[in-house]
Formats: sequence, C-alpha cells, structure tokens
Amino acid sequence: MAWVYLTIAIVSEVVGTSFLKESNGFSELWPSVISLCGYGIALFTLSLAVREIELGVAYAIWAGVGTALIVLIGWLVLGQKIDAAAIAGVLMIVGGVVVINAFSQIEA
Repeated sequence: MAWVYLTIAIVSEVVGTSFLKESNGFSELWPSVISLCGYGIALFTLSLAVREIELGVAYAIWAGVGTALIVLIGWLVLGQKIDAAAIAGVLMIVGGVVVINAFSQIEA
C-alpha cells in the first residue's frame, strides 16, 4: 500500500504545482484552492508512504518523478520551451530514481 500512497503523493504534488501559475500568486481563488489541496494531499500521502518506504528513497522518487512530470506538463500543456540541457537534466533525475529503485540495498 505504501507504493500506492507514494503514487498518490506524486500525482497530487504535480496537480498542485500545475495550478501554481494559474493561482497568480494565490490571488485567484479556485486555482489556489486546487494547488493547496494538491500539496496537502501530497504531503499527507507521502507521510503515509514513509511508514514503510525509507524516507530518503521515498523523497527521491517523489521529487524526481514529480520534477520530470512537471517539466513534461510544462512542455506539452503549457507550451514552455525545453532545450537539450533541460532534457539532459530530467533524464539524469529519472536515471537517479531508476538507480535507487533497481540497485539500492535500502529496504523499502
């Protein structure tokens, strides 16, 4: 169940972050509410995930996958430009998450 909580935490954080721009510095009501709810759900479910997954591993996955998804959403949905350096950076983040999951001896 911990991995389900971590997945919910990642998706919620991505939703919250996606609405930050629309919130206009938290001056727009509904985007602000969605953003804050997304972050609240993300932190709550992350706290449930770390009951069974080591904190460093869970946080690395949460932050890494969330960052990669936000870059992808920014590019595909928001029309933000992405260059070779950004792609390389995201690939390194994703690679780090893969290395942690595939090779880490830390018990989850």
